[in-house]
Amino acid sequence: MNEHIVNIDERNAAALLIEESHKRPVVVDFWADWCEPCKVLMPILEKLAAEYDGAFLLAKVNADEQAGIAQQLGVRSLPTVMVIQGGQPVDGFAGAQPENVVRELLEKYLPKPWDAALQSALQLMSDGNYADALPLLRSAWEDSSHQHDITLAYAQCLIECMRLDEAEAVLDGVRLADQDAGYEQLKAQIGIQREAARSPELAALEEQLAADPDNLDIRHQLAVQYTSAGLYKEAMESCIQILTRDREHADGATKKLLLDSIATLGKGDPLAAEYQRKLFGLLY
Repeated sequence: MNEHIVNIDERNAAALLIEESHKRPVVVDFWADWCEPCKVLMPILEKLAAEYDGAFLLAKVNADEQAGIAQQLGVRSLPTVMVIQGGQPVDGFAGAQPENVVRELLEKYLPKPWDAALQSALQLMSDGNYADALPLLRSAWEDSSHQHDITLAYAQCLIECMRLDEAEAVLDGVRLADQDAGYEQLKAQIGIQREAARSPELAALEEQLAADPDNLDIRHQLAVQYTSAGLYKEAMESCIQILTRDREHADGATKKLLLDSIATLGKGDPLAAEYQRKLFGLLY
């Protein structure tokens, strides 16, 4: 038998039904040999216990042999399934149910696949390590189908990394009904960060470029300033515009700046991948 599937009797009931439920959900299956629906349901529960590999404990109770336990927990028909959490029954059903119904029940009480990544990311953010938190949050955001609280955390991390256009795009996907105070605060932060990033040096270079848009040296200096401000999209776009006209501009310094920016963002980053493709398209 799988180590996450146990048979319950009076000797282990307290430890496995009550104490264990403070560590993880315990799914209790009350069954009997004569019960045909029990024989349909039990393989489904065993399959899910194996699949979730310890996220919950499947506790099987033979209601004929352990009538006292069944009576104590108020079982009136077979099969009966109960979810015990924190020492108390919190949910359940009677009668054989199809796998999708059982799965929906379990998902309410089991950790989500993205929970570990999310918790790691939130800890990194609290430590001020936004760069390492970002890919974890992106993964959790995508895997959770843009769950609202993860959306806000992801947008916050993007803002801290000065990925302001991406943060804005993420927030633009939030439904009107979910545009709460947290959402409004992040939208305001984007505007504040845009202004803060515009140093006098950067603003002066933008003015010079506007007056002389074909000057690749000014555009390169501007790309360097964008990089220093953490505005990687703007920096990389400037580099691409330069390399479109002069692949070896500044003895290869522009290409190196672009490659360094891509490396800084990290493997798997969608913005890095976008500009890696653009560079590849220019060179080959």
